[in-house]
Amino acid sequence: MGCLGNVLWFICGGFLSGLSWCISGCLWCITIVGIPIGMQCFKFAALSFFPFGKEVTYGGGAGSLLLNILWMIISGIPLALESALFGILMCITIVGIPFGLQHFKIAKLALMPFGAEVY
Repeated sequence: MGCLGNVLWFICGGFLSGLSWCISGCLWCITIVGIPIGMQCFKFAALSFFPFGKEVTYGGGAGSLLLNILWMIISGIPLALESALFGILMCITIVGIPFGLQHFKIAKLALMPFGAEVY
């Protein structure tokens, strides 16, 4: 399911989701202070383009918490809402449920990207 799922995902909405992460990363990289946050966006854009077969684990400390709060205020909520909306639309049909679950995984990641690792 991994390879086929990723190809179907990319065609049916993964491209838009990954593009959103890339645009957010480019906007963050405009400032020197935002470069670490932008690089994190590019890392998660790769996950957003091809999410099947990958797992996300959450961890981190106080630094991650502060960056997550800053991220959520500026970029996290719009990206999370986009993925949640796509997830709801995908879950309307039985065939789209696996894709909807991947969108929900990315929506959670959009709210708390710092301290998260992709395996």
